[in-house]
Amino acid sequence: MSAKHGPGANAMAILTDVTRCVGCEKCVMACERTWNTGDTIPSVHAAPDGLSGNRWTSIVKIKDRFVRKQCLHCVDPSCVGACPVHAFYKMENGAVIYKAGKCIGCRYCMLACPYSIPRYDWDEPKPFVQKCKLCYDRLLEGQRPACTQACPYGATIFGTRTEMIAEAHKRLKARHNGVEAANYIDKIWGLHDYGGTSVMYLSDVNLYELGFPTPGKVSAPYDSIPGHYSHPVALQTPFLAATVFGSLAGITWIINRRMAAAEQKQKEKEKDY
Repeated sequence: MSAKHGPGANAMAILTDVTRCVGCEKCVMACERTWNTGDTIPSVHAAPDGLSGNRWTSIVKIKDRFVRKQCLHCVDPSCVGACPVHAFYKMENGAVIYKAGKCIGCRYCMLACPYSIPRYDWDEPKPFVQKCKLCYDRLLEGQRPACTQACPYGATIFGTRTEMIAEAHKRLKARHNGVEAANYIDKIWGLHDYGGTSVMYLSDVNLYELGFPTPGKVSAPYDSIPGHYSHPVALQTPFLAATVFGSLAGITWIINRRMAAAEQKQKEKEKDY
């Protein structure tokens, strides 16, 4: 069952501490092994951030820090609001999942995502949209996401969203008390940004390059404006879909008309003989 407003009571989350990441990419390899997406060499279709149809998490470098990039599993996901065929679902456990069988390949989800996460599977004969699943199948079995289990440095941890927020506040407070060595920016990235995410960050460098709102951009808590972030895209989707389907219908009509005309012409030739 999908969550309609806000994170569900059982919403899970990932907290990534940028100051503890060494860029070993064990999280990347664990993801690829778990989902059998291929080796660790980025696809030729991968963007500069390393993500592609068969690479759902990557390590990017921001200043002198290694930062893991993946789907942030938004509390109010724009991809869900933008999809005209409901191929995307927000689950109560926090995961935003995708059902390929419903996808029509319109890629509105790619346009709607403020973090530019969903990728098209160009390497496959029958391409679909691909992204991190928050190891949804593993969560149903009571396991952690493979990436968090593989991290040897505690740079990415997993628990309920409430627990991860509490842990983030604890680390920020320790920093203020001079206990924690990391000189964090006083911010939990993803706590409220674009309505909040289920993948959050602590960092000592700005993470705007990941797609977080730039300074001065209003990003209100989810509960204050439910549906605010996906609503504008959702409003445009029916018109875009109508345009696409109308074009396809027109092309189909023209092709069928030409085929019928060719068939009729062939029949007339056969009569002449």
